[in-house]
Amino acid sequence: MKENFKTEKHKELHQELHREFYLTCEKYYIFELLTVAAGMMGLYTYNLRGGVFSNAQTGNIVKMSMAVGSGEFGEGLYYLIPFAAYILGTVISEILPQKVRKTHFIRWDTMLVGIEIIALFILGFVPLSLPEQIAQIVISFLCSMQFNTFRQAEGVPMATTFITNHVRQIGISLARILRKNEREQEIEARQKAEKHAKIIFAFFFGGAVMTFACRYFAEKSIWLTIIPLALCFAFLLRSDLIYEKAMLDLTPHGH
Repeated sequence: MKENFKTEKHKELHQELHREFYLTCEKYYIFELLTVAAGMMGLYTYNLRGGVFSNAQTGNIVKMSMAVGSGEFGEGLYYLIPFAAYILGTVISEILPQKVRKTHFIRWDTMLVGIEIIALFILGFVPLSLPEQIAQIVISFLCSMQFNTFRQAEGVPMATTFITNHVRQIGISLARILRKNEREQEIEARQKAEKHAKIIFAFFFGGAVMTFACRYFAEKSIWLTIIPLALCFAFLLRSDLIYEKAMLDLTPHGH
């Protein structure tokens, strides 16, 4: 297999450069687009496909525990479906990046977004009359891979499929601002709080739009997620093929 870096020195230079800037797959606007799509996916399955949260699993575990505690064991087992799909997505997203990197063509991050677009487009043709588990498995699987793949936005740990940690980070930032630390630290805390707040709004926006769309477009409302994902895919693919072609061997921060 032909190496992407011609010499070890060349490779060291690119690694040093990597410490000074962030790849496109780590850019903040990429995470915003992904979060809008994840908000849409979560509300899609909740509104139309069985009332489960496929973008994250805390809500499903809560519902499972409530069902089991009420003696409704069959209903409790129902929530194992998206839970198992989420675990499988994490496993796959840990294994595939290594294989994709060896191709020296595009990044796994880019390929994943492309896979999401195709899968969600096909899902729009699955009528509501078919078993809800089909959509639950597909979206849980995709959200799991997205969450595990996109981990840091310009050096800041970020989650694109749920917002709990972003709420926590806003609280931490506000506490640092109230401590009246040095001006530089206060500015940094304000900037972090603003970034996390924007991610929360992106999720809220995606969820609100999807909830409205579900009333009128039913199963085809999932196609709305393709809009932010297509923009994301275009930015990532352009970088892989042009601007960052010589850096395909570099691993994003947080991995």
